[in-house]
Amino acid sequence: MGVMKTTDGAVDERAIIAAAEKALGEIALIRKEVGKVIFGQESVVEQTLLAVLSGGHALLVGVPGLAKTKLVSTLGTVLGLNSSRIQFTPDLMPSDILGSEVMDQDENGRRSFRFVPGPIFTQLLMADEINRASPRTQSALLQAMQEYHVTVAGRRNDLPQPFHVLATQNPLEQEGTYPLPEAQLDRFLMQVDVGYPELAAERQILLETTGVHEAEARGVIDAAQLQDIQHLIRQMPVSEKVVDAILALVRSARPGNGNATTDKNVAWGPGPRAGQSLMLCARARALYDGRLAPSIDDIMALAEPVLQHRMALTFAARAEGMSVRDVITGLVKQAKG
Repeated sequence: MGVMKTTDGAVDERAIIAAAEKALGEIALIRKEVGKVIFGQESVVEQTLLAVLSGGHALLVGVPGLAKTKLVSTLGTVLGLNSSRIQFTPDLMPSDILGSEVMDQDENGRRSFRFVPGPIFTQLLMADEINRASPRTQSALLQAMQEYHVTVAGRRNDLPQPFHVLATQNPLEQEGTYPLPEAQLDRFLMQVDVGYPELAAERQILLETTGVHEAEARGVIDAAQLQDIQHLIRQMPVSEKVVDAILALVRSARPGNGNATTDKNVAWGPGPRAGQSLMLCARARALYDGRLAPSIDDIMALAEPVLQHRMALTFAARAEGMSVRDVITGLVKQAKG
């Protein structure tokens, strides 16, 4: 699905509206199917879906047992994507992710190398407990997440389309974890914090998941339909006010741009990729809510998941017990005036 234009080259608004109405129906079905398996956690489901609908990757952070892995596997089923799972461990090697070359010998005794693709050659990659692997192994994902291909033995190998990485991470305070490098964190469109469920949702979990039969989600769209939605989101109009709000928020989170709180507490701030992520996710959130254009409220609602993994505090700020979320909350309040 390309850009919808009329014969004179103008954007065909009627075609976009028709495509949006179709996408809204598909998104409603997706939400309904995910809700059969994942109870509560509406914001977690929404943010993870927004990352995928925007064409990006998401990092789900939370303690074990909060259905992070269950959510990712459910999305693979509902979205009709080929999926694979990698359990990250300290002894995992890059070749276990990317694949490797093996030597073949034909009937004439001639030997040649053949590339055996690894589990990364899929449409939805579940990187489970990504921070349990060493930095060397984590870096195997860098090229794939940004350029959608991997290079093995000097040869380029393209990944299937669409390609999404949904990674789960345990809090760094837990034993046996390695912090993700800043360059890799920046490649995640959003960091989704997964908290404990509300009382009503936890009650439903107890009742629904301990019987003989458990609800199962079914596929409601396929990869081509998902790509149509992703193309549609990139065509949605964004007003100058929203663009200015994105620029103001991202730049206010960088030290040296005139914000006293940031200058005092932030060691380094988000780059241009943060603004790109906000632009895409705001469009996706508008469509998710049934609107054809994003608002400034979308930007403020997405500030924390988009910015928090792209900033670092000074030692003094951390010593005072301040968190990145505190800084972002303050910046959002300033932006709202």
